Amino acid sequence: MDVEQRPAGTAPAGRLIEKVAWIRLENGRVLTARTHDRPAFYLPGGKPEAGESREEALVREITEELGVTLDPATIAHAVTVEAAADGKAAGTVVRMVCFTAEGTGAPVPDGEIAEVAWLGPEDRDRVSAATAMVLDELVATGLLPRA
Repeated sequence: MDVEQRPAGTAPAGRLIEKVAWIRLENGRVLTARTHDRPAFYLPGGKPEAGESREEALVREITEELGVTLDPATIAHAVTVEAAADGKAAGTVVRMVCFTAEGTGAPVPDGEIAEVAWLGPEDRDRVSAATAMVLDELVATGLLPRA
Protein backbone atom coordinates (compact mmCIF):
# COMPACT_ATOMS: atom_id res chain seq x y z
CA MET A 1 0.00 0.00 0.00
CA ASP A 2 2.96 2.33 -0.53
CA VAL A 3 1.11 4.94 -2.57
CA GLU A 4 1.04 8.72 -2.69
CA GLN A 5 -2.26 10.34 -3.62
CA ARG A 6 -3.24 13.85 -4.48
CA PRO A 7 -6.74 14.32 -5.85
CA ALA A 8 -7.14 16.57 -8.87
CA GLY A 9 -7.36 20.21 -7.90
CA THR A 10 -5.67 19.90 -4.50
CA ALA A 11 -2.31 21.39 -5.30
CA PRO A 12 -0.93 23.09 -2.22
CA ALA A 13 -2.00 26.63 -3.19
CA GLY A 14 -2.38 27.95 0.35
CA ARG A 15 -0.90 26.89 3.62
CA LEU A 16 0.35 23.29 3.84
CA ILE A 17 0.15 21.44 7.15
CA GLU A 18 2.10 18.19 7.38
CA LYS A 19 0.94 15.58 9.85
CA VAL A 20 1.89 12.01 10.62
CA ALA A 21 -0.77 9.42 11.37
CA TRP A 22 -0.96 5.85 12.62
CA ILE A 23 -3.04 3.26 10.80
CA ARG A 24 -4.11 0.52 13.21
CA LEU A 25 -6.51 -2.07 11.83
CA GLU A 26 -8.46 -4.54 13.92
CA ASN A 27 -11.45 -6.70 13.02
CA GLY A 28 -12.10 -4.83 9.77
CA ARG A 29 -12.03 -1.41 11.45
CA VAL A 30 -9.48 1.38 11.76
CA LEU A 31 -8.63 3.19 14.98
CA THR A 32 -9.65 6.86 14.96
CA ALA A 33 -9.63 9.65 17.52
CA ARG A 34 -11.65 12.81 18.10
CA THR A 35 -10.28 15.88 19.87
CA HIS A 36 -12.30 17.83 22.41
CA ASP A 37 -12.91 20.76 20.07
CA ARG A 38 -13.89 18.94 16.84
CA PRO A 39 -16.79 16.72 15.80
CA ALA A 40 -14.85 14.75 13.14
CA PHE A 41 -12.69 11.71 13.82
CA TYR A 42 -9.10 11.54 12.55
CA LEU A 43 -6.36 8.98 12.35
CA PRO A 44 -4.31 9.45 15.53
CA GLY A 45 -1.09 11.40 15.14
CA GLY A 46 0.03 14.99 14.81
CA LYS A 47 2.63 17.44 13.59
CA PRO A 48 6.37 16.83 13.85
CA GLU A 49 8.21 19.28 16.08
CA ALA A 50 11.32 21.13 14.88
CA GLY A 51 14.20 18.70 14.35
CA GLU A 52 11.98 15.65 14.82
CA SER A 53 11.71 12.94 12.16
CA ARG A 54 8.28 11.76 11.04
CA GLU A 55 8.85 8.45 12.81
CA GLU A 56 9.90 10.17 16.05
CA ALA A 57 6.82 12.41 15.87
CA LEU A 58 4.58 9.38 15.33
CA VAL A 59 5.95 7.58 18.39
CA ARG A 60 5.65 10.71 20.55
CA GLU A 61 2.14 11.65 19.38
CA ILE A 62 0.69 8.15 19.82
CA THR A 63 2.14 7.88 23.31
CA GLU A 64 0.78 11.33 24.26
CA GLU A 65 -2.65 10.88 22.71
CA LEU A 66 -3.41 7.21 23.33
CA GLY A 67 -0.90 5.82 25.83
CA VAL A 68 0.29 3.27 23.25
CA THR A 69 4.03 2.71 22.84
CA LEU A 70 4.97 2.11 19.21
CA ASP A 71 7.95 -0.06 18.31
CA PRO A 72 10.11 2.20 16.08
CA ALA A 73 11.60 -0.85 14.31
CA THR A 74 8.15 -1.76 12.94
CA ILE A 75 7.18 1.66 11.54
CA ALA A 76 6.44 1.44 7.82
CA HIS A 77 5.06 4.05 5.43
CA ALA A 78 1.60 3.06 4.20
CA VAL A 79 0.05 5.98 2.30
CA THR A 80 0.29 9.75 1.94
CA VAL A 81 -2.80 11.81 1.15
CA GLU A 82 -3.54 15.50 0.72
CA ALA A 83 -6.93 17.08 1.38
CA ALA A 84 -8.53 20.31 2.49
CA ALA A 85 -7.65 20.80 6.15
CA ASP A 86 -10.64 20.36 8.43
CA GLY A 87 -11.55 23.50 10.40
CA LYS A 88 -8.84 25.66 8.77
CA ALA A 89 -8.98 28.65 6.42
CA ALA A 90 -9.91 28.03 2.77
CA GLY A 91 -6.88 26.97 0.74
CA THR A 92 -5.24 25.20 3.68
CA VAL A 93 -4.18 21.67 2.77
CA VAL A 94 -3.18 18.88 5.12
CA ARG A 95 -0.62 16.34 3.93
CA MET A 96 -1.11 13.25 6.07
CA VAL A 97 1.79 10.81 5.96
CA CYS A 98 0.42 7.54 7.33
CA PHE A 99 2.35 4.68 8.85
CA THR A 100 1.65 1.26 10.25
CA ALA A 101 3.49 0.09 13.36
CA GLU A 102 3.23 -2.45 16.13
CA GLY A 103 2.40 -1.05 19.53
CA THR A 104 1.90 -2.11 23.12
CA GLY A 105 -0.92 -0.94 25.33
CA ALA A 106 -4.63 -0.41 24.77
CA PRO A 107 -5.55 2.90 23.11
CA VAL A 108 -7.12 5.20 25.71
CA PRO A 109 -8.00 8.88 25.10
CA ASP A 110 -5.51 11.21 26.77
CA GLY A 111 -4.58 14.89 26.57
CA GLU A 112 -6.42 16.58 23.71
CA ILE A 113 -8.26 13.37 22.73
CA ALA A 114 -11.91 13.18 23.81
CA GLU A 115 -12.67 9.69 22.48
CA VAL A 116 -11.44 6.88 20.27
CA ALA A 117 -13.58 4.83 17.91
CA TRP A 118 -13.04 1.88 15.58
CA LEU A 119 -14.58 2.99 12.28
CA GLY A 120 -15.01 1.54 8.82
CA PRO A 121 -15.80 2.77 5.30
CA GLU A 122 -19.48 3.18 6.18
CA ASP A 123 -18.44 5.89 8.66
CA ARG A 124 -16.98 8.30 6.05
CA ASP A 125 -19.44 11.00 7.18
CA ARG A 126 -17.88 10.94 10.68
CA VAL A 127 -14.24 11.49 9.63
CA SER A 128 -12.07 14.26 8.19
CA ALA A 129 -11.54 14.48 4.42
CA ALA A 130 -7.98 13.13 4.69
CA THR A 131 -9.11 10.23 6.88
CA ALA A 132 -11.88 9.42 4.37
CA MET A 133 -9.23 9.22 1.64
CA VAL A 134 -7.25 6.75 3.74
CA LEU A 135 -10.38 4.66 4.35
CA ASP A 136 -10.94 4.57 0.57
CA GLU A 137 -7.34 3.44 0.01
CA LEU A 138 -7.67 0.72 2.65
CA VAL A 139 -10.81 -0.55 0.90
CA ALA A 140 -9.16 -0.36 -2.54
CA THR A 141 -6.21 -2.45 -1.34
CA GLY A 142 -8.46 -4.99 0.40
CA LEU A 143 -7.34 -4.14 3.93
CA LEU A 144 -10.84 -2.98 4.87
CA PRO A 145 -14.13 -4.50 3.66
CA ARG A 146 -16.38 -2.47 1.36
CA ALA A 147 -19.19 -0.58 3.07
